[in-house]
Amino acid sequence: MFDSGTLPRVFAVPPGADFPKALVEGLQQRNAGPPEAMARVQLVVNTRRMARRVRSLFDQGPACLLPRLSLVTDLGESLDLAQIPPAIPPLRRRLELTQLIAKLLEQQPDLAARSTLFDLSDSLAALIDEMQGEGVPPDAIRQLDVSDMSGHWARAQAFIGITDHFIESGTDAMDAQARQRRVVQDLIARWRVAPPQHPVVIAGSTGSRGTTLMLMQAIARLPQGALVLPGYDFDQPDHVWRELDEALASEDHPQYRFHKLMRGLEITPDQIAPWTDHQSPSPARNRLVSLALRPAPITDAWMTEGPQLSDLHDATKDLTLVEAQSPRAEALAIALRLRQAAETGQTAALITPDRMLTRQVSAALDRWNILPDDSAGLPLQLSPPGRFLRHVAGLFARRLDGEALLTLLKHPLCHDGEDRGVHLLHTRDLELDLRRHGPPFPDATSLTAFAIRKDVPEGWVNWVTTHFCDQQILGERQLTDWVDHLQGLAEAISAGSTCENGTIWDKNAGQKALNLVASLKDEAHHGGPMTAHDFTDLLGALLAGEEVRDRDAPHPHIMIWGTLEARVQGADLLILGGLNEGSWPEAPAPDPWLNRQMRDKAGLLLPERRIGLSAHDFQQAVGAPEVWLTRAVRSDDAETVPSRWVNRLANLLQGLPGQGGPVELAGMRARGQQWLTWSETLEDAPRIAPAQRPSPRPPVAARPRRLSVTEIKRLIRDPYAIYAKHVLRLKPLDPLVQAPDALLRGIVIHEILEHFIKDSVLDSALLTRENFLNRAGALLDQHVAWPTAHKLWHARLERIADDFLAAEIRRRGDGGPIAFEATMKLALTPLDFTIAGRADRIDRNSRGALRIIDYKTGAPPPESQQAKFDKQLLIEAVVAEQGGIDGIDPISVAEAIFVGVGNTYKEVPAPLSKEPVDKVLIELKQLISAYLEPDQGFSSRRMLHKDTDLGDYDHLARFGEWDRTADTQPENLT
Repeated sequence: MFDSGTLPRVFAVPPGADFPKALVEGLQQRNAGPPEAMARVQLVVNTRRMARRVRSLFDQGPACLLPRLSLVTDLGESLDLAQIPPAIPPLRRRLELTQLIAKLLEQQPDLAARSTLFDLSDSLAALIDEMQGEGVPPDAIRQLDVSDMSGHWARAQAFIGITDHFIESGTDAMDAQARQRRVVQDLIARWRVAPPQHPVVIAGSTGSRGTTLMLMQAIARLPQGALVLPGYDFDQPDHVWRELDEALASEDHPQYRFHKLMRGLEITPDQIAPWTDHQSPSPARNRLVSLALRPAPITDAWMTEGPQLSDLHDATKDLTLVEAQSPRAEALAIALRLRQAAETGQTAALITPDRMLTRQVSAALDRWNILPDDSAGLPLQLSPPGRFLRHVAGLFARRLDGEALLTLLKHPLCHDGEDRGVHLLHTRDLELDLRRHGPPFPDATSLTAFAIRKDVPEGWVNWVTTHFCDQQILGERQLTDWVDHLQGLAEAISAGSTCENGTIWDKNAGQKALNLVASLKDEAHHGGPMTAHDFTDLLGALLAGEEVRDRDAPHPHIMIWGTLEARVQGADLLILGGLNEGSWPEAPAPDPWLNRQMRDKAGLLLPERRIGLSAHDFQQAVGAPEVWLTRAVRSDDAETVPSRWVNRLANLLQGLPGQGGPVELAGMRARGQQWLTWSETLEDAPRIAPAQRPSPRPPVAARPRRLSVTEIKRLIRDPYAIYAKHVLRLKPLDPLVQAPDALLRGIVIHEILEHFIKDSVLDSALLTRENFLNRAGALLDQHVAWPTAHKLWHARLERIADDFLAAEIRRRGDGGPIAFEATMKLALTPLDFTIAGRADRIDRNSRGALRIIDYKTGAPPPESQQAKFDKQLLIEAVVAEQGGIDGIDPISVAEAIFVGVGNTYKEVPAPLSKEPVDKVLIELKQLISAYLEPDQGFSSRRMLHKDTDLGDYDHLARFGEWDRTADTQPENLT
């Protein structure tokens, strides 16, 4: 197949060419022998996607025998290398590392936080893989000169020392990278003794990893060996190649890996020959991009070589630059272009590492019922089985609350067998009951009480209490026990109360999840003991590392690829999306172990390697027949930085006015702006007039005839809330998860004070700080299940205890309590209206007059607000003097006091002298009478204290579409 020669045999395909297609064509052109000659060719590729594409191209005809197709990672499967022990599973190595790091952190907790356990094990596993793949022994790390960073290095060495055991563990426990390097070394050794005489071609690899580079160099020197490089820049001058010697300065250049390969093979750029005679789709664009991507130290070549680019129009006529104002606008413009491609039969692909952008584009395409062929699929943790397993594992780590319970009960995989409809009906009833009655942390007792109230079948309630309640596990357990418990509980919850087989392991995602659980079970004995939180974190990390593809039939011509998939595919239109710094190229991940200089000295890969590979992917893709370059100018309310490659391309064109560069750049942007304009038109919606400030006027017969004392304040400040509650009879839905909020605090503090004062009525000697705090602690234990809130509220009571007791003893010197939670009712004649309520506490002083006390856990209203708005105590005084308190005859009120028991103790008296009872009663009747008139509307947010005050019915009133400056819009209702 190849002519004999002394030089290593290296071929290449230019950027923009469909590499697998060019590879197959080159093999067919060189196969001049009999048909069986192709079957003797050993073709080694670097990915399974490449192998599938090559096979499909051969299948398209003409009929022929296929070459022996294999992967770089499958070389060890041949018979002569089968004696090398198989690699241990990566999961086992990860679990072993986790255990060792956990023990190290227990011995030296100052090294790192426990929460970083799995991140550290992953990072350390990656370092081990890299050391084995690059052939770096542990001694190379230990001998680094770290005199100027001894503190950090001492901490890092404590972890890196763990790697010695795994790297030097021998041939019986090799990782995948160590085994691959051993396979390649043995293969090279055999080839030195008996080199194969049949053609051996390795294609598609750039040699970015040390083991692969070593294999490529060996194959290139075989008698019939050859390399076929993808995306090789034939336009790059020799002096630029020579400038790529220094890795620290050139690793991020797209052609650096080829320069490193040539240096190892001792060949020059002109000794790399084209694999086929076909040119790239746009040679002019390749020359432009080659110049734009020159390494930083010699970009002055733009000044000398730029004027030689005389064909800028040909280079840019099929280039479109889309600079959208937001990621959504970018996604919509891309979707529009993909839709056009689908209509015209053009094959089109979006290439981007930004998964958020791909999801937005897929969502935009869904409006036209176009399902793109997404090569990445969905992360397993986001699939229904993945979410279900994570929720079930969460039961082990946290006390069951209403949210966690209902999240699982409503999951589509929960009770998904027979009677699922009945199950959902019971779940709805349970949700409403939890919102109304609680408790914040459901248990068997509360669920049994719910079943009695709602007449729920005993079997369903027993299933819930058995599999959901009391699942929190404290302390450590062996990983094997965790996995068995997870699988058993997940299957039982999926099966439901009828005990039929659930569908958790069905379909593609279910099978993937079951395989992961099975793998974890097989390796669990290497995991050792761990807590529930550690197990939950481990499960989440494992699920996040797997992906599952949807089996729905996608559109045959619309694809979404990652940069890796794009290397082995071809399309008429390529859209390079998300071209912003941090997205493409991605920012290098922080390395907790070694900095750039240390990596370079040790022979490890530099962080810029990924940037260089991304640059190579960009250079290959941008040479396609038609290309879109897209980016969002803003993201998350912040300016973005354009990708360095887009920036270089734009700057180069802008600096070539003599060749029409600025005009061509403007043309690229104009073509992109046209699509952005169309996308804006597509999103344009007719303006809907904002709602006006409501002031409904319901019929008099429908208006409330009874209000509580505390609702008078609401009637004054926000009449619309009274209308919504009493006329429309709408009540806010209680929160799903009861929280230690202001309402609960008020209820609990009121009960504490009531019980404490009641206990001391007959024996004032009980008015001590110790008794007060003991009573508070007992009631907090009973009603407050949140440890943080319990301590905080108890601390506040400790703070006010002395002032409260001093004031109470002073009040006892002038009478004492006679009623608690006293019922009040007053009929306003002749209005046919009733005022009702309850007084927290009523005292009788030494002169026989009443003292009304109301406890406030918030800030008590000042006298000025009581006079105009917050008339609670004034109205209670009216009711008391009118004989409206059960069990108490009409009697004068000497004083009424708000007792503030918030952060500090404070007493605020009601202004009874300025606002006498008779005056308050007259004003109250006037207020009620006004709202019984047909032309009086219930205006929204009429006189709120602050604009920031929120009401329960503001959303119903469409507040936000109007503000307090808007006039009310009366509306007569019938």
